[in-house]
Amino acid sequence: MSARALRKVLNEQESANNLTTNSSADDDSESPADSPRTFTNPFDLLNEDQQEQENDSSDVDISVKVKKEDNVDKNIATNFSSSKQKSKKKKKKRGKELSSRTGGVDSLDIVLEDLAYGADLSDGQHDSSKTKPENVNGARKRYSTHVLQVDPKFLSADNELRRIFGSKVVSSFERSNQAGSSRQNRPGRRGNHFYKKTIIISPSEHWPRWDGSLSMELLGNKDGCNYFRYVHSSTYSLAQRQFEAAKATHDLNGIANILLHHPYHVDSLITLAEYYKFSGELQMSADATAKALYALECAWHPLFTPSQVNCQLKHEHETNRPIFTTLFAHMKNMDRRGCHRSALEICKLLISLDSDDPMGALFCIDYFSLRAEEYGWLERFSEEYRSDNSMWLYPNFSYSLTICRFYLEREEHLKETETKATSSDLMEQALMLYPSVVRKLVAKVPLKERVWSTIVNHSYFGKDETGSASLDHLINIYVEKSYLIWRLPELHNFLKDTALSVIEKIDINQSEARDWACVRKEAFASEKNEYSHLMVSDFSDSTPTIPPENLQDFMVDPRLVDMHNNANQENVVGVPHAPPREVANRNALAVLFESMLPWVDYGRREENDPPQDNEE
Repeated sequence: MSARALRKVLNEQESANNLTTNSSADDDSESPADSPRTFTNPFDLLNEDQQEQENDSSDVDISVKVKKEDNVDKNIATNFSSSKQKSKKKKKKRGKELSSRTGGVDSLDIVLEDLAYGADLSDGQHDSSKTKPENVNGARKRYSTHVLQVDPKFLSADNELRRIFGSKVVSSFERSNQAGSSRQNRPGRRGNHFYKKTIIISPSEHWPRWDGSLSMELLGNKDGCNYFRYVHSSTYSLAQRQFEAAKATHDLNGIANILLHHPYHVDSLITLAEYYKFSGELQMSADATAKALYALECAWHPLFTPSQVNCQLKHEHETNRPIFTTLFAHMKNMDRRGCHRSALEICKLLISLDSDDPMGALFCIDYFSLRAEEYGWLERFSEEYRSDNSMWLYPNFSYSLTICRFYLEREEHLKETETKATSSDLMEQALMLYPSVVRKLVAKVPLKERVWSTIVNHSYFGKDETGSASLDHLINIYVEKSYLIWRLPELHNFLKDTALSVIEKIDINQSEARDWACVRKEAFASEKNEYSHLMVSDFSDSTPTIPPENLQDFMVDPRLVDMHNNANQENVVGVPHAPPREVANRNALAVLFESMLPWVDYGRREENDPPQDNEE
């Protein structure tokens, strides 16, 4: 029932009450004092929306027609016409009637009438000043303005591709792909599957139906946040035990066998995605990751609404860890496809699910914000996410906020209204605080102008390390992730001019450099690397590849592959080395192919050991 019809029913009930209580003082002569109280069916008013736009003569004709058809309904028709005339007059006196209402009306009618008056609808358009509800304790207001609130319409990469290239281009590309793979995706006759509606992943037509092997349980509520945990079914637990056995023997064939019977086993899909990634099959790796994320999303609890920033999935629970790994891999796939806005929303979701940030999403959210040109949002995030204003102490935010201010200053209206620090001041502060970033950026970008040799050879910018293991690790992550941004000519020149200005100040006054060194030492006082669990290769846009034939019977360990691709293996901390393998009495061809694997070690022969000659 519409709000207009609801007001009619309420006005008719109120007029009926007035007729029974104040019949002697009624001004309407058509309603006699001794007429019995009548009841009007509220469902008869559902079709009266269009009749209100007609004139009063049509109402009289309708009442006369009803009187001719059925004399029994005479009183109902007269009461209905009189109540409509009164309702038109009462629209002007609604405020006075609300203030002078007595206790004769039921409490339920009062509540309904107040709701009807608050929701003033006109042709389906809401009045924002009247229809905006206020929830208990201001929860809706807090969540709607939260800096990490996820916008579902930006989560889909397909929507972003349509915004970039147009819907016609994307649709034609999808049709060509479907025409080329339709026979492969439809082996024989099969019924239509009704896939569960999800917001992150759109399932493909050839995917099997969700088997419901995963679920989610509510652990409790604390400080307005709901805490959840994934739960495995008995069939999923059986597949998990099989996966652990295949993982112990480094058997990828066992992983494929698990997916044959349990197509939505998340750990197996993650392992398969890693295998495809190191084999160079990036699209197949992205499909396996999307399939794992779809399985995790189908298991969401009805109260699990991550877009509202009121749900927590703690990484300390072992069953919750796959969703962090899958979201991080999906975020990198979105970045590889050029969907930086979607990658930004996934990064916001990662941070909101666990405030401890186990995947290090804080150290790449600035990159996605800059690539998506969300400069204002990044400044707001640095101010609101933490109340102590310590975000600028991270190397990535120190430089990225400078770039934000640099582009925002290009808008003339911001130059007149903003009173924040200028981009030149922020860049000078970043260079004074983290000078080792310049040398690494020059080598990574690379910057080959002659002036850069003068800058990096200066004593202030010539050091590669800061003395803090945690800070050096974060600087390496920032350079590996964001070096592409500094290839833009305007930023390249901006960095060069500010670096030359800093060198002039340092040559004049050395005390300022010592002050910034104290700030840097106080911000990263720990002697241990607090971020050793974050691998630099995970933030890189380059992917090491290994021939697929060398990975047929082995499980891929990303740490070992990263060790193999580093130039100096001695600098890798915390990577376990496999014990040396024997080569005696083995097939030479098998040893040759096995030696290509990065984690195979045959040991080193001492210089004093004489070579063993084969006398046979």
